Amino acid sequence: MAAQDEQPLHILFFPFLAPGHLIPTTDMAVLFAARGVRCTILTTPVNAAIIRSAVDRANDGFAGTSSSLAIDISVVPFPDVGLPPGLENFSALTSQDERDRFFRALPLFREPFGRLLADTRPDAVVSDSFFHWSADAAAEHGVPRIAFLGSSMFSRSCSDSMLRHNPLAAAPDDDPDALVSLPGLPHRVEMRRSQMMDPARASHWAFFENVNAADQRSFGEVFNSFQELEPDYVEHYRATLGRRAWLVGPVALASQDNMAGRGASAPSPDADVCLEWLDAKPAGSVVYVSFGTLASFSPAELHQLARGLDLSGTNFLWAMGGADTSPEKWMPEGFAQLVAPRGGGRGFILRGWAPQLLILNHPALGGFVTHCGWNSVLEAVSAGVPMVTWPRHVDQFNNEMLIVELLEVGVSVGAKDYGSSLDAHEVVAGEVIAGSIGRLMESDAIQKNAKDLAVKARSAVETGGSSYDAVGWLMDELTARRRSVNVKQAG
Repeated sequence: MAAQDEQPLHILFFPFLAPGHLIPTTDMAVLFAARGVRCTILTTPVNAAIIRSAVDRANDGFAGTSSSLAIDISVVPFPDVGLPPGLENFSALTSQDERDRFFRALPLFREPFGRLLADTRPDAVVSDSFFHWSADAAAEHGVPRIAFLGSSMFSRSCSDSMLRHNPLAAAPDDDPDALVSLPGLPHRVEMRRSQMMDPARASHWAFFENVNAADQRSFGEVFNSFQELEPDYVEHYRATLGRRAWLVGPVALASQDNMAGRGASAPSPDADVCLEWLDAKPAGSVVYVSFGTLASFSPAELHQLARGLDLSGTNFLWAMGGADTSPEKWMPEGFAQLVAPRGGGRGFILRGWAPQLLILNHPALGGFVTHCGWNSVLEAVSAGVPMVTWPRHVDQFNNEMLIVELLEVGVSVGAKDYGSSLDAHEVVAGEVIAGSIGRLMESDAIQKNAKDLAVKARSAVETGGSSYDAVGWLMDELTARRRSVNVKQAG
């Protein structure tokens, strides 16, 4: 570690402006700050408000220690690209035009990013992979750039295979169920064509090519994962692909003292009531349903999901977020009775930002219906909660394969179509959803696998654990690099 008479290391964190990137990056800053690193998070006013409570809580906890006030938020304006004022987070965008404008804004952060590098001279920048231009910007200032995408190593390895070999090119383009093999991986990995990003959408393909190339010419990559979760892919990534990576997760465990307020400027007003509702349920009897901040379900999909929860006969807590989900558009007959009265019904619908860590770690939880976003997956793994998998987009189908086939801690609903929240999705029947929930809740083997994995996750971040050591190794490398640079400058 850094010598006591040296200034502490300083790392600049630059997260993509979406909850799935912003939250784990903030957790990572808390993790490094707890080890004596001075951390700065660069973001915009709206996104600063989302992470402010977590940062303040962490700094309060560091008071009186060597890490006192170790985390600072550097706020810069969101560029003017024709979006309404305050529309600064990807989860708030509702049209393709808004998304196009949002992505046009990202390269405009290069000037304030470069200015902050010049003014503060950090020892490293942990920059989101989506800011692929930041690799060159950091190099111009002599600052090592460490990439962070917030995905699993398994998924990143699948993406690398896709970009290297483009196996879709040889698959029948008129058969969405055609199986496509991803070559060069430790396991045989096959996916339906319909579950994969289509290279024909040239802008998407070119974007991820730029991301992959920038990450490979960076100092290295940091992962919100841990060695024991996907060891074959750690070895594959480092030895076969020759990429430098540090696994420091699950980073959410760094913020476990702030489970209620993590990731929200304003948690749901129903948060306390839902926890009281959970208190009244038997251990392991509740399935939690949440699809993150970006997934959007049609009324027909919501109708079948509600039917599935009803048919399952299982207690359920459904976090619906703040979307327009007027009950008359989707609610089946009799469903209202399942979620009322709130004190004793079989179901509970939670509006607004859910305190997900508190929910997943509640003794009443027995399963989690999830879109397989990597943050949700790791939070479930850390809590020992098995998953019903329902992927929609980006890395989620890869994560499903890891959960169901490699780790054996989940059951799939059989989702087949890759598409964003703006795309139409195939409707999964309520009977299928109920069957998947039933198999999950009744499988002793899956439940045991999930509990065993939770022990490994928590051990990884404890002193002497694999992730704890990885943080130390990265700090050692940055300290050694600083000394080398200082020696060269002195000479």
